[in-house]
Amino acid sequence: MFRLVVIGVSGCGKTALARQIALRFDLPHIELDALYWEANWQPAPGTVFRERVQAATADEAWVVDGNYSQSRDIVWPRATHVVWLDYGLFTIMWRVSLRTLRRLISQQELWNGNRESLRAVFGGNSIVWYAFTSFRRHRGKYAALLASSEIKHLKVNRFDSPKEASAWLQSPTLTGFH
Repeated sequence: MFRLVVIGVSGCGKTALARQIALRFDLPHIELDALYWEANWQPAPGTVFRERVQAATADEAWVVDGNYSQSRDIVWPRATHVVWLDYGLFTIMWRVSLRTLRRLISQQELWNGNRESLRAVFGGNSIVWYAFTSFRRHRGKYAALLASSEIKHLKVNRFDSPKEASAWLQSPTLTGFH
């Protein structure tokens, strides 16, 4: 069995890919956003969030999506694999904009009753703006983390495009999971 973490900048498609991997291998899917966000977009207290992550990753196999540094020391030492969606800025901005618009129109519930709103989309907490302004910082952080000697136990698959990730997911042997 394997324990896989899907990482990447906001809006790259971590959750969608993690769900597909979990479905393909019949594994639990753990969405860190669902463990982090309380009602009214309030973050869970740090200890509560960490306890939730600890409980959710206690099983022998799982697929986690998310980038929370507060839980990395819980998740990454137990993980066996990392999938890094390292897409370009144009792809990220296109994806996060479409996703946000779709959620805004549909009023899809995300976590604990939270929904996208016009205020959030165009206000100071805009996920689109956050994706744009944090792109380089996060990309550099992931490159440094994956080059670190602390995580040499992880098998890493890095994808530069959604097409590349999709081809990998459809591969009969799923390269990197042997």
